[in-house]
Amino acid sequence: MDTVETDAVGTGTTWTVGDVAALMDTWYPPATAESWDRVGLVVGDPDRPVGRILLAVDPVAATVGQAVETGADMLVTHHPLYLRGTSFLPESDPKGALVARLIRSGTALLNAHTNADIAHAGVAEALADLVGLTGTRPLEVTGEDADGHPLGFGRIGCVAPQDLATFADHVASVLPAGPHGLLVGGDEDALVRTVAVSGGAGDHFLGLARAEGADVFLTADLRHHPASEHLEGGAPALLCASHWASEWPWLPVLARRLRAAALAGGATVEVEVSTMVTEPWTSHRPTTGGHR
Repeated sequence: MDTVETDAVGTGTTWTVGDVAALMDTWYPPATAESWDRVGLVVGDPDRPVGRILLAVDPVAATVGQAVETGADMLVTHHPLYLRGTSFLPESDPKGALVARLIRSGTALLNAHTNADIAHAGVAEALADLVGLTGTRPLEVTGEDADGHPLGFGRIGCVAPQDLATFADHVASVLPAGPHGLLVGGDEDALVRTVAVSGGAGDHFLGLARAEGADVFLTADLRHHPASEHLEGGAPALLCASHWASEWPWLPVLARRLRAAALAGGATVEVEVSTMVTEPWTSHRPTTGGHR
């Protein structure tokens, strides 16, 4: 499988790292991020020209290597490199090695995390659109943006009436392929009309999804006890995707926005979407042992 999707736009104007950061701050204001989060420009010279941008979910060795090897001037990721302060950056440390490689290659690193989760045209909205929800609104409203779009975590909306098995098959068919797959919890004959989604770890929204009347809740990283106890209490049924697969659908949305902005401004910028699967898991084995 190709590991990038590429498109170039523009007619000659030069963007800088600072220009891209300012644009991202307009679409995904850092002030809307959670207080514990760390978003924005991590590494890079704001005055350095940008002709090529790589988008990825994770700032890990594979995607940093991909950015450097493909000549990207900037790597934009969803996840932060650091959530806590650090005093040391030795290259014997994996993250220290990434910072050193980025600086040596002149590749900037920027991330938009919870500020992108809640935004219009952000992570939650991209997942809702991917699985076909209509009439969507935030599952948890946190405010509105400068254009009047509601901001908030997750999305809830409607689908044509269908049973859970059919909807689960549909979700599995549109999520990016990866070793995790899609786990299903609940009565697969139950009728689904209202669907809640939240990209990334979402078990803290289980109660809210129930209170809002969802028939099924699609998220990632569901833990055994919260999921089990929730299902004992009834709807919504649960669909558990992988963290990476539930957040990757935002990247093509962001790529289209960057390309459109570059074209409108006359900038020559190539925007790539990494399709490299950066799950921690590399394969899946069905367990087939007995019950001794």
